[in-house]
Amino acid sequence: MTYPDNILYQVTKPARYTGGEWNSIIKDWDKTNIRLALCYPDLYEIGMSNMALPILYDILNSQPDVLAERVFAPWTDMEAAMRKAGIPLLSLESGHQLKDFDIIGFSLDYELTYTNVLNILDLAQIPVLASERNDSHPIVIAGGSCCLNPEPMSDFIDFFVIGEGEEVLLELVDSFRQWKKKKASREELLRQVAAIPGVYVPSLYRVEYQADGLVKSITPAAVEAEPVIERRIVTKLPPPVTRPVVPYIEIVHDRGAVEIQRGCTRGCRFCQAGVIYRPLRQRPQQEIIQAVGELIANCGYNEVSLVSLSTSDYPKIEELVASLARNYNNLALSLPSLRIDSFSVKLMDSLPSRRKTGLTFAPEAGSERLRRIINKGIAEEEILETAAAAFARGWRSLKLYFMLGLPTETMEDIEEIVQLVDKIRSSGRTAKGGMPQVRISLSTFIPKPHTPFQWVAQESAEQLSAKHELLKQGLRRKGSRLSWQDPEVSLLEAALSRGDRRLGRVIYDAWRSGSTFDAWNERFNYQNWLDAFKKSGLEPGFYAQRERPLDEPLPWAHIDAGVTSAFLKQEYQRAIEGKETPDCHYKPCNACGLERWQADCQQKLGA
Repeated sequence: MTYPDNILYQVTKPARYTGGEWNSIIKDWDKTNIRLALCYPDLYEIGMSNMALPILYDILNSQPDVLAERVFAPWTDMEAAMRKAGIPLLSLESGHQLKDFDIIGFSLDYELTYTNVLNILDLAQIPVLASERNDSHPIVIAGGSCCLNPEPMSDFIDFFVIGEGEEVLLELVDSFRQWKKKKASREELLRQVAAIPGVYVPSLYRVEYQADGLVKSITPAAVEAEPVIERRIVTKLPPPVTRPVVPYIEIVHDRGAVEIQRGCTRGCRFCQAGVIYRPLRQRPQQEIIQAVGELIANCGYNEVSLVSLSTSDYPKIEELVASLARNYNNLALSLPSLRIDSFSVKLMDSLPSRRKTGLTFAPEAGSERLRRIINKGIAEEEILETAAAAFARGWRSLKLYFMLGLPTETMEDIEEIVQLVDKIRSSGRTAKGGMPQVRISLSTFIPKPHTPFQWVAQESAEQLSAKHELLKQGLRRKGSRLSWQDPEVSLLEAALSRGDRRLGRVIYDAWRSGSTFDAWNERFNYQNWLDAFKKSGLEPGFYAQRERPLDEPLPWAHIDAGVTSAFLKQEYQRAIEGKETPDCHYKPCNACGLERWQADCQQKLGA
């Protein structure tokens, strides 16, 4: 089955829904025992840029008795046409209805896609509430960074994979294979997978609340359920995917991609990714070089991104870049996530086929005091030297990322952003080509689970608006372009990020009111969410704007990300004292809890 032409003619970018792309894998539906739909709850262009999707797609389809097909959230015009025609959501590879699959696996990487999950299930004619699904319905699972606090989505997901999917996926498939052979009940499967390390089945846990609304306890209600779910971690990065599906239309990251390392040891205290992707694992240089060549041959890409949370920290990165340039003519390389130093500028300058359009760096805070608080150890002198080196080498545009509402932040810290930008612009006055362009992007601090700042309160919209106004006035005088995030979006993100299981009703009611694609400015409707919170007798500020005592039971306390609570509390205390914690990749091990995974950590500790 495919979507009829008369529907596709009505919608923008119909190639989002047609499938048939180069390197897509189509298996015989009738001869394949286990059928799994990989679903990214956002537009095709967003989901096809996700690094996890091709990895899981490759692993699953390598199994002879398993087929994995892709599904994305249809945009509003397509949804309206589908609902009007009574057509359910279809997979891209074979055009089968989503409800005909055995398993639907959602990737949850951003809280503001939660309502899209419900909408996708509804478009597939599958009950959105897990409690209303029976043996005739697919099993609905989820993985991704948001699953490190699974509670807000627990009403809708049968079970969550906590941690890295490559490590647990084939165990799950094997368990499902056995269950299907026995023709057992849905309940039996959930109990069966609950015994697999890293799998959380929310229906097998009982949540109690105190009179003041705080979580009292989360306890197992079945013998198969563990009191604490440990994050699954791969000890060695799997081989890179070198034959990914090549889209027909332009996507957000429209290039090949090779993950050169996973994890980061920098220890920025606001950064959830720096915690939940530990420990650091690096791919051998020769494997990267070979993977780039295979990507070019298999996909026709002339640009490849070397992906990492901190790409310039990869050992001998300049040697790797030179080797790639030498091996592959006319290859453009993209290096995201570079640290702020002159080495990064020199490295960018060495890239083959690189037009000097613009550089991007993230100082995060304007003052050195605040950068110490967040453990972003960059001196102002280093920032200015980096900018001067970039302008001297011919770069004419610089984009800087700053975060507002950081713990202990004052209006003086905001003023220092204006002063820092002025100094950066001044450093480019003597460069050829006239005054360089400096663009400033502002994001709002979101207190995230499993970080040293998970107990911190987010600032109010009024406080953030005052800081925005100060920056708008100051930076307008400096001739810099400024963009920022809506404080209401940030409030909702923080509430969903730090929420408990009661938020399932809020998410459900917001979706019923028409909220989907909440991450898109033109779709975001804050009033829908306020009404949904009020209907449930809850407030977003209770979750987002309340400082939490260090001994308060947290909704995600039963999820072990690997980094210990004792370490996070220690880091929180060091932040308040303005003390930096050194990068353990170059300095002694900080004993965060993951040292058992790496031999060099054990050596540093003398174990």
